[in-house]
Amino acid sequence: MGQKKTVVTCALTGVLTDPSIHHVPVTPEEMADHAMQAYDAGASILHCHFRNQQKGMGHLPTWDLDTVGNILAAIKDRIPEIIICMSTGVVGSDISGPVACLEMFQPEMAACNAGSLNYLKLRANGSWAWPPALFDNRVEKIKGFLDVMTQNRITPEFECFDTGIVRSVGLFRKNGMFQESAHISCVMGVQSGMPARPDLLPILVDEMQEGTHYQVIAVGRDEIWDLHRKCAELGGNVRTGLEDTFYLPGGEKAKNNGVLVDALVSMVREAGREPASPAEAREILGLRSATPHGRNTI
Repeated sequence: MGQKKTVVTCALTGVLTDPSIHHVPVTPEEMADHAMQAYDAGASILHCHFRNQQKGMGHLPTWDLDTVGNILAAIKDRIPEIIICMSTGVVGSDISGPVACLEMFQPEMAACNAGSLNYLKLRANGSWAWPPALFDNRVEKIKGFLDVMTQNRITPEFECFDTGIVRSVGLFRKNGMFQESAHISCVMGVQSGMPARPDLLPILVDEMQEGTHYQVIAVGRDEIWDLHRKCAELGGNVRTGLEDTFYLPGGEKAKNNGVLVDALVSMVREAGREPASPAEAREILGLRSATPHGRNTI
């Protein structure tokens, strides 16, 4: 499952983080600026969520086609060669918003949440940080996304919050829900999901089908960096960004996405590997040709 180059992804902004508290990018210009920081530091893929552009509403997601198009255009104007991995995460059965974006913009990759999770977090006093919520991803919902991705030649990136979800991806493939080799993201560090433990990662990799590409999405503070290091040593791909963490390996708060990617690339190099260019990442991951095949392809 390993390769000589490591694909580095930057998750620019995430969901619901308040930009008045944490300096996450929201506007097309801010997204393009942070994208350039990440690219200059060694990222070849950008994982993109999209935020409401109305004043005071930047903490809320949007699937508005004009907003999404403006953000993607700003990024691609600055970095034409970058790979876009579009978020698709929604609660509930209505997937019309992300589906419309997938069909309109046809990114090379898109997230596909591969199973359901009680999404929980506690404060230090034992109270809920937010009301307990079910992030529901039934098989019918997953198949709906995969059908659209297949039709538009979009490579799914399966986000897995627990060990059983990692194993489910292999079942989806055997069932014919998708055909190509899997791309799995092990989401580790969510309090009600898999812990951010380096010793767990080899077990997860062992449960993947032969030929699977994988990366770690490590959620937390300074403790996540040992997990990133382990993933690089095993030959996996890596991801960081203000969606996943606000803290650098030394515990200091990150000012932007660029410094997070720079810290992660340093770990990749310490593991004896080099970050892949976008062209190398396309070859490693088996993405479609970068030549646009449709009017709205980004």
